[in-house]
Amino acid sequence: MRKFSSSVLSIILIVFSFSTCAAEPKQKEKSITATGSFDIKLEPQKDSDAPAGRMIIRKTYNGDLAGTAIGQMLSKRTKGGAAAYSAVEEVSATLAGKTGSFTLIHYGFMSQQERKLEVYVLPGSGTGELSNISGTLDIIQAGGKHEYVFKYAL
Repeated sequence: MRKFSSSVLSIILIVFSFSTCAAEPKQKEKSITATGSFDIKLEPQKDSDAPAGRMIIRKTYNGDLAGTAIGQMLSKRTKGGAAAYSAVEEVSATLAGKTGSFTLIHYGFMSQQERKLEVYVLPGSGTGELSNISGTLDIIQAGGKHEYVFKYAL
């Protein structure tokens, strides 16, 4: 009986050690920071029956991220001053010497109490040498200029 118990205990320990190894998360890749500026052109679209405004976005990125983007934005402002927007932007660019494209998803709102803006890479949207890209992009507006801080991993 003792021999059977030690064999069972050995198997349980082996299974447990495999399961704990498999459960350990993969180590995240180191985040890299890219900075620069961008020029933006907004083209209002006419959707008379829609409850929100729609615009075509055209951007030119300069700096560590160099390329162009096109997207669409939906936005809504209330009479009380609260506002929200969302956008989908397709970026074609060179980043750290690698060329490809990826999709940025924008989500933002503001009210008298708070402001929030999130811009992130749509998982799985990367192509070319940027096929494994992930990350977030911060937009900084100051003095009529637009700058970005892009934290990403490849």
